[in-house]
Amino acid sequence: MPNIRLMHAKLHRFAVTGANREYVGSITIDADLLEHVGILPLEEVEIVNVDNGERWSTYVLPGARGSGVIAPNGGGALLCEPGHLLIVYAYETKTRRDLLDSGHRARIAIGGADNRITETRIQRLDPGADGLCFDAGGIADPNAPSDAVSERFAPLHEAVAS
Repeated sequence: MPNIRLMHAKLHRFAVTGANREYVGSITIDADLLEHVGILPLEEVEIVNVDNGERWSTYVLPGARGSGVIAPNGGGALLCEPGHLLIVYAYETKTRRDLLDSGHRARIAIGGADNRITETRIQRLDPGADGLCFDAGGIADPNAPSDAVSERFAPLHEAVAS
């Protein structure tokens, strides 16, 4: 059965607090933020700099709890400056069969002043007899910076048959 890679955690629009070019790599993130969305130390993440469009992947190191630290290290430190807003994504791999049987949940934290969480959203793919239902997790809110909507998708039988 083919595998599918799905986002399971996201830190959305958190500000860079520092950068250490001399460190060997990684990104240091407040352990409370990591725990809140379910990202583990040493987990691979993808990062997007909202201010300049730079993208990179690295692994996570936990920073001091409650500090709000978001500090790219190594080469990633060259791709941002303090104050730049980042989006940090973590993924997991499932078989399509597991997705159809059990569904999927992604936890998203929205950043605010001093890198405090202002909102948490849960986006879901829920299985059903007539396919998967995507629940946008409140993104249909008119104040949200997205046009994603909840939607039903037909069964993936043809996609998983091989």
